[in-house]
Amino acid sequence: MNVFKGMGDFFALDVGTNAIRVVQLKKSGAGWVLEHYGYAPIDSKLTGSDSEESRRKVGEVIMTAVGQSGIKTKNVVIGLPSNKTFTTIIDVPMASEAELKATMKYQIDQYIPMSVDEAKVDWALLGTSAHAANQQEVLLSSVAKQYSEERLELVEALGFNVIAAEPDPIAMVRALGAPTTDGAVLQLDMGENSTDIAIVYGDAPRLIRTIPTGISSLVKATTSNLNVQEDQARQFILKFGLAPDRLEGQVLRALEGTLDNFAAEITKSIKFFETRYPSVTVTNALIAGFASSIPQFDQYLAGKTGKSVQVANPWQSIQVSDNDQRQLAAVGMEFATAIGLAKRGSE
Repeated sequence: MNVFKGMGDFFALDVGTNAIRVVQLKKSGAGWVLEHYGYAPIDSKLTGSDSEESRRKVGEVIMTAVGQSGIKTKNVVIGLPSNKTFTTIIDVPMASEAELKATMKYQIDQYIPMSVDEAKVDWALLGTSAHAANQQEVLLSSVAKQYSEERLELVEALGFNVIAAEPDPIAMVRALGAPTTDGAVLQLDMGENSTDIAIVYGDAPRLIRTIPTGISSLVKATTSNLNVQEDQARQFILKFGLAPDRLEGQVLRALEGTLDNFAAEITKSIKFFETRYPSVTVTNALIAGFASSIPQFDQYLAGKTGKSVQVANPWQSIQVSDNDQRQLAAVGMEFATAIGLAKRGSE
């Protein structure tokens, strides 16, 4: 699967639920320059279907996004959605990297939720365990061979050369950056149907999970509780958000049950992490994706978790022209995965 190694000149491809996003960056000093990007909306019924016709149409939208971007290279790194991958952090005995390579293939079977014969697996050594003596931590990721090969065939049939594939949550971590404090930071990227979560300590993710709540869950709750159409519900959420004094607080009340369950899952993740690493505290949270576009979502989450919550900027350290900034204003917050994939070149 070549999850963790980048190479050469390439662009990033994020096939999202409702949009295709492509990004090509160029390293510049301590940061990057945005060379090319593309964005093409897509019907979620197409990205959620396995039919040959749907795959053909997805391919057409990918070509639309690449065509409008001006990208010339054929090398591409693709994202793998979190609902199709399994990523975890495991403890293994201290050993040299050579010894670890020799033994990991025999240990993988007990950690991944599928037969080794049916999976593509990759791993990366994180270093000495922060909670277990004489142990080291390994980031382990797997994806079903069938899904991986179908995605590979789809992209390569368009004339591209897939040089690597990576789970979306790992790309998110790279896009949002390592903590600047001694503690750990929770990173959160809300998509259409789910939310990717990572708790990052040092320079690596130490917990990764996905919550099956996205902007569509909030739209559904608003549609049901306020008796409005879906497009109007989405507008209400993104315009009025969770402000108690906007629209008489109706949106907040409509979303209360869904958001309380969501916040409970975030709190559960934090408690799990702090139990595993009792000497480390989650100091704050960074929110990206749709969560960063909902007014007062950060304040709501801060109140529920007791942590400081800030809106993340996946475009940090990237030089973007004024014209591109204007073009990206409405959708820029959706690019965390694509940016993280594109930053692999710096590794």
